[in-house]
Amino acid sequence: MNAMVVTQFGGPDFLEYKDVETPKIKGNQVLIKVKATSVNFADVKKRNGTYPGKIQLPFIPGLEASGIVVAVGDNVKNLNVDQKVIALPDDGSYAEYIAVDENLTFPIPESMCLEKAAAFPIVAFASYSLLNDIARIKKGESVLIHAAGGGVGTTAIQFAKLFGSNKIIASVGSDHKTDIVKEVGADYVINHTEENFSQKILEMTEGKGVDVILDSLGGEMLKENMKCLAPFGRLIYFGNANGQKASLDIDQLYPSNRAVIGFSFGKYRSLRPDKVREIAKQVISYMENDLISIVVTKKFPLKEAPAAHEWIESRNSIGKVLLIP
Repeated sequence: MNAMVVTQFGGPDFLEYKDVETPKIKGNQVLIKVKATSVNFADVKKRNGTYPGKIQLPFIPGLEASGIVVAVGDNVKNLNVDQKVIALPDDGSYAEYIAVDENLTFPIPESMCLEKAAAFPIVAFASYSLLNDIARIKKGESVLIHAAGGGVGTTAIQFAKLFGSNKIIASVGSDHKTDIVKEVGADYVINHTEENFSQKILEMTEGKGVDVILDSLGGEMLKENMKCLAPFGRLIYFGNANGQKASLDIDQLYPSNRAVIGFSFGKYRSLRPDKVREIAKQVISYMENDLISIVVTKKFPLKEAPAAHEWIESRNSIGKVLLIP
């Protein structure tokens, strides 16, 4: 089969389109013919060697895919050949075929478009978890979402609206993302590269600050976040796209009952797969009933994955980017 392979860490050019062996499934796995996969920023960080933890070279990047089951292992009980599924493989998804554990493979309705399906697992599962399970957002609370024009950002805005947030503030890095974040439900948009966003948010909230902040940027943004996090507020830190170190004075927390919480959907996937199944069931229902819609703005053939990575790294991308084998 054909796949994109990273043989050494570096730029997009280090993604190589190669003929590799089709994976062999274990007893608890299914073999899926990939119809579409997507690019996540974690793929970029793994490719350039900045992703946390040790990464063994060579590897196939990619966290999610949609496709058709073409073979099932002897111990698989709830999946069948020819079934339409989404999946979270351990060994990458930039490939024509993937082997995936049954407990991380989820059937989708026959009526659901497979390209559409490839766009939502990571961003929708993560957004749902961030707001419902980690932040425990309540109806009437306000929320600030950084990197709001990206896949998680545009999806989290919709979940915040669905869960009853009364004020959704989107933080973007460039003005051309303003229209899309408003279109999916943001009440206010701030360009954090041009404005003092913490001061602006305090003005918007009459000095109270916001109840929930979702931050995948990290670094020096932490200080600004703390300036506008309301008493009893929760700051969820789930990425470090800025690549900067940050420090927190814990004395900023207990006097105002505020919390800073770390979150990694990757750890959910590896350590709590049963929880992921619960999340998947709920999210697929939302998708099927058009309560959540994933923003997809570009599609590339799989062999053009380097160009897709360049587009993601330009910070001009909006929503999700797909790769089609």
